[in-house]
This record gives sequence, structure tokens and C-alpha cells, in this order.
Amino acid sequence: MADEKQTQTYQGYEQGPIYPINDAYSLLLRLIRNCPWNRCSFCPVYKKQKFSIRPVEDIIKDIDLIRTYIDRLLQENAQPIAFEQERIHSIYTGFEIRDRVAFNNAVKWYAAGMDTIFLQDANPLVMKPKELLFIFRHINDCFPGIKTIATYARSSTILQLPDNTLEQMNKLGLNRIHVGVESGSNLVLNRMRKGVDRAGHIEAAKRIRQAGIELYAYVMPGLGGVDLSIEHALETAEALNAINPDVIKIRTLGLSPSTELAHWQLRGMFEKPGDAMIATEVRLMLEALDNIQSRIKSDHILNLFETVTGKMPHDKEKMIGIIDRFFELPPKERILYQIGRRMGFFKGLEDMDTSPQMDKVRLACENYGVTPKNVDQILDRLMMRFV
Repeated sequence: MADEKQTQTYQGYEQGPIYPINDAYSLLLRLIRNCPWNRCSFCPVYKKQKFSIRPVEDIIKDIDLIRTYIDRLLQENAQPIAFEQERIHSIYTGFEIRDRVAFNNAVKWYAAGMDTIFLQDANPLVMKPKELLFIFRHINDCFPGIKTIATYARSSTILQLPDNTLEQMNKLGLNRIHVGVESGSNLVLNRMRKGVDRAGHIEAAKRIRQAGIELYAYVMPGLGGVDLSIEHALETAEALNAINPDVIKIRTLGLSPSTELAHWQLRGMFEKPGDAMIATEVRLMLEALDNIQSRIKSDHILNLFETVTGKMPHDKEKMIGIIDRFFELPPKERILYQIGRRMGFFKGLEDMDTSPQMDKVRLACENYGVTPKNVDQILDRLMMRFV
């Protein structure tokens, strides 16, 4: 796809729609709009949205605008913990150029300590390296105390970067890259139109880590469907063993009705695994992980267990044990946990013993008419809110 740049007059600070959970309090800088690939069958984000690269001068103006607001907050000696609303309003209205989105980002970032910046949208490294390096230098000039600059990136884009580009970016502050690996199975990657194979994922990951950049690798239990469930789990573990990412992020498949994959399911071309099969997938993957030092994170409501988290290999058996305890539950209690988890009341099995929300969970199960036969269909509807 050819790069497409807008030439219109600067319209003000821009913010993209998504960012990683751990960057919720980062300063968000939008370098590109939407996704240059935008073909993944499972992804609902950016569909029907036109891709474009923002002009470098607009990005610089965004950075300068944030710097202006930060300077004013520093001059006012505003307290990060509790801003008085009237004082915030007086700071904001004191500027001739008034940009509420930029100001809100500046206030949030200031309150969080101004440590991290996240570059949006889906794959900013698709920009020309010299433009990216220029932007990184300007970020350093404006915010010399930055500890982390992070971004999403596609493996295929990493593979196309000229030699030493990642190392140059790392020296200028880029020290975390989030990559959607999704699967280590070539059959799954091809079916989901990921645009890269397992070997490509592994090579791109190695380049990221060799450049001294922290790698967050996302995997998606359930993406293989019922037919490729075991292959998806085991070959994903095989790829992760070769990569040894700093962090493995678990993001269970949730089917948005706007995706091609959801349409395939309606036509009988794809069958999404239920909770029990996906839990088995995660267990198989964890069991097959070997000789890596990755941290496992399961910090998303789509995951059945948020408590399946830890450091490999030290916490491997603990994480597997959590899944085993789920299968040991009587069927009715298992359903209560599944519904309560997707209602946002539970993070792990132990929450069932102490949660004040148990009566609400039981009432929801009654209202929904949940049974072992229909629980997965009901859960899919609940999960749709978070896709």
C-alpha cells in the first residue's frame, strides 16, 4: 500500500482509538491514522477507515502543544493527585489556542508522572525511518525525562526496516514494541490473513530484542477455531519458545459481528471454541513453554482467568494449577464463575469465596437461563461488549 499523506491545514491535536492497557496513562501521540494492513479476519478495529500518515509538521505541533500545557501546569505547581477543577479551567482558558483533547492528555500525563509516551495508531513504524528519527529527537528535546516510548508494530514492517534502524530508535528512546503474534501456526496465520508466517514473527522478534527493545508478544487463544485448537496452542508455544519475549500477553478471541471471522461462523466456515476448550488451549500452551524467561500477563476481561500471570519458568505450575482448579469445579459453580468473570466481578476463582456480587451473578444466571449447553453462547454475547 502506498503511503498516503494529508496536505490539509493542521486541525489540532489528534488521538487514536486504542492503546495497550499498560499505556492507559501514557501520553498518546498519533503518527498514523488507522492501520496500513487492515486485513486481519478477526480484527474489528479500523475497518472501513482510510489509512493515512500524518504530516511530520502536524506531529511536531502536537508535541509542542503538549509541551506548552505541561509548562503551564509546572508553572502553576499543580498538584498531580487532585487538580482543582476551577484551576484547571483557568489554566486551559489562559491560552489563545484552545485544544481540549490536547489539554486533557497533558493533565492526565502530568498526573501520572510523565514517564511514558505511546505512539499511535496500529503500526507507526511504517513511516520513513528518517521521519521517525526526527520525531524521536524532537520528543527528547521537549521531554528529556522520558523513560519509555512504546508503539504497536507489525512483524512484516520490522522485517522491512533498514539495518540498524531499530538500534537508532532505541538510542532515542523507543524501548517497547507491542506485536500481535496471535498464533505460531502457519495454517491459522494464513486463514486469519495476518500477512506474516511463523518464521517472519520469529525473525522480527529477534531483531526487536537484539536492538535492546522490550517485546510484548500478544497471543490469541481460540483463534484456531475448534478444528485447529490443539495445533494453534502447541505451535504458538513453539514460536514463543524461539522468541523468548519479555512479556507474553494473552488476549482471548472475541467475535465482533463486524468482522469477517464472525461472518464465517454464521456460514459454518469457522467454529469458535468454548471456554473449556480455550482454557485447555492456554494450559497446553503454558505446558509446552520451555526454557524461556518471559512474563505472562492475562490482564483483559476477555480472558477467563486474569490471575494466570507470572514469570516463566518459576510460576509455570502455579498458572497451570489455576486452570486445573477450574476444571475441578462442579458444573454449576463453573458456570457461576464464567458468568461472574464476564460481568467483571471476578478476576480469579478465589474471588467467588469473597465477592459481595455472588447474588447478582446467581440472579443473572437465572435471568439468562444459563445451562451447561448454552453457557458459551451467552458468554459470547457478554464478551461482545469488550471486543
